[in-house]
Amino acid sequence: MRVRRLSLSVLLAVAGCATPSIAVPPPAAPVRQPVGVVVESVLPVAARRALDQSLDRYLRDRPGRAALAVYDRTTGTRYAFRERTPFMLASVMKVDILLAFLLTKRGELSDYERDLASRMIRDSDNDCAGELYMTIGGREGFARVLRRLGVEHTEPGPSLYWGTTLSRPSDQVKVLEHLTDPEGPLPATDRRYALKLMSSVQPSQAWGVSAAGGEVALKNGWLPADAHDGLWTINSVGRLDVRGHELLIAVLSERSPTMETGIATVERLARLAVDALTGSEETVSASKVF
Repeated sequence: MRVRRLSLSVLLAVAGCATPSIAVPPPAAPVRQPVGVVVESVLPVAARRALDQSLDRYLRDRPGRAALAVYDRTTGTRYAFRERTPFMLASVMKVDILLAFLLTKRGELSDYERDLASRMIRDSDNDCAGELYMTIGGREGFARVLRRLGVEHTEPGPSLYWGTTLSRPSDQVKVLEHLTDPEGPLPATDRRYALKLMSSVQPSQAWGVSAAGGEVALKNGWLPADAHDGLWTINSVGRLDVRGHELLIAVLSERSPTMETGIATVERLARLAVDALTGSEETVSASKVF
């Protein structure tokens, strides 16, 4: 698909949608954790090996590097690929900011704050993201939320450079879980609100994991990174409803020579992983107590 080349920078570190005074937020309410036994599943060894090999074969001839993680909430299946080394999040970080902001506000959003959140997700507005990031306490406030939620492998960017946050795909799947889980920390109204925003991004920004098909709520990130000599960071995360499966997926990539090349890589990886998980009928279950 052809995507209009955009020149947005995710490294803006100021609040610019308006200039209200910003107070330090109160401590967020404790996170409600699910209780009891949660049964998760893993792909059978042969299926996992086949998917690993399929992804490896595709990436062998692609520039840069990429990784992904998927959680099939319908079957409990989890899968992760090449995710030990973290990636810069770019505008995918806006989903993390949204989660932290909703937790901080406890369901009490003003019309102004709703406008900020809407423009941050639907339009990928960097100034609005910067303002909400400041509202949650910047780097320190965001790090506190991560620790409480058990998002262990995400390192916020320095100062207010939220777009340089480093993370793994599995951590971004955890963020999606906390944002959408009926047993998670957010009330139903906030969960619906977040999915509504992610289901209505600008059409020019609706590429990425949506290539796997089905009903989609997503957020993408794109950045010609100075740290990589201007090569592109291209990321996509979201919730998919595909062939009767509810999937949470994060695909992160870096060092693509063009934005279009990175998008093609991310979309192909998403399709391969989703097809493998939704087409696999046999899983090996393992109980996990939280």
